Amino acid sequence: MKNIGFLSFGHWSDSPHSATRSAADTLLQSIDLAVAAEELGADGAYFRVHHFARQLASPFPLLAAAAARTSRIELGTGVIDMRYENPLNFAENAAAADLISGGRLQLGVSRGSPEQVIAGYKYFGFEPPKGMSDADMARGHTQVLIEVLKGEGFAEPNPRPMFPNPPGRLPLEPHSPGLRDRIWWGAGSRATAEWAAEQGMNLMSSTLLTEDTGVPFHQLQAEQIQRFRDAWKAAGHEREPRVSVSRSIFPLVSDQDHAYFGHESRSTDQVGFLDGGSARFGRTYAAEPDRLVEELRDDEAIAAADTLLITVPNQLGVGYNAHVIESLLTHVAPALGWR
Repeated sequence: MKNIGFLSFGHWSDSPHSATRSAADTLLQSIDLAVAAEELGADGAYFRVHHFARQLASPFPLLAAAAARTSRIELGTGVIDMRYENPLNFAENAAAADLISGGRLQLGVSRGSPEQVIAGYKYFGFEPPKGMSDADMARGHTQVLIEVLKGEGFAEPNPRPMFPNPPGRLPLEPHSPGLRDRIWWGAGSRATAEWAAEQGMNLMSSTLLTEDTGVPFHQLQAEQIQRFRDAWKAAGHEREPRVSVSRSIFPLVSDQDHAYFGHESRSTDQVGFLDGGSARFGRTYAAEPDRLVEELRDDEAIAAADTLLITVPNQLGVGYNAHVIESLLTHVAPALGWR
C-alpha cells in the first residue's frame, strides 16, 4: 500500500492552449483539483512554491482554502524555499492552516531550487550572514522552524501586557500539535537526506538529484532513501519517518493521452549541470497500463517510498488532470499492490 497524491507547480500563462490564464485561475483550479482528487480516492494534494514566477507562490491561503473544501486528503507543499521564510511567521501561518485542516498538512521545505532572479531572497529581507551560504541560511531557518513548532515557551512575557499571560515564557500561538512531525525536507542529494534524518524530518525526494554516480536515477534515489533511513535509525528518533518520491506518470488509455504524452514513451534519464555540478533527472513514464505496470515495478525508489506524488500538467485543466489521477488509481495502482 502507498499513499498516492498529486504535485502541481501551478503554472499559468496567457497562451490560448492554457486552461490557467491567470493567478486566479491557477489558485481556484488547484482547490478544485484537490476536491476532485479526494473524491477519486487519492491521498494527497501537494503544491510547489516558486517566487518571481507565474506559478504558485503563497501556499498557506491555498492550503487553508483547500482544507475548507475537503475532509480527508492530505494537503502539502513540495517544496517551500526556506531562504525566503521568516520561520516564526511561517510557524504561525502553518499552524493556523493545519488547525483549519484538522491536522492534515504535510509541509515540504528545502534550500530551494535555481531561481527566476538573482538572490531573490534578498528582496524578502534575508541575506546569509558573513561566512554562510544561502543553503546554510535555509537550513538555519528550518532548524528554528522545527524548534518553535514544538509549542514550547521561549519568549519573555511583558510584565504589563494588554491581556493576562499564562505563567512562564510564551510560545507562538496558535500551536497545532503534531505538525512538527509533518515537516519534510526536500533533499537533492544523499548527504542532505542524511542531514534531514538527523533533524527528525521526513524525506521528500523529487525527479532531480544534484549529483550523478552513473547509475540510473531510480537506483541513486533508492540509495538516498536507504542512507536517510540509516541516519534516522542512528539518530535514535522514536517515530517512523515517511518518505516520498515524485514521478511524472501518464497511463495512455485514451486518444487524448496519446496525443499529449505518447511521445514520452521513449523517455530516459537525463544528465546535466545544475548549480555548477552534475545532476541527474528522472525519466517520464508514459505507456499503456500493462507496460506501465512492468516499468514501474522495476523502479527501486518508488518501491522504497511510502508516498508517491504524481506531477500533473496543471495547465491542461482540472478535468484532464483528474482523468490522469483516476487512470493511475484504476489501471495501474492495483496491479502494483498500491491499492
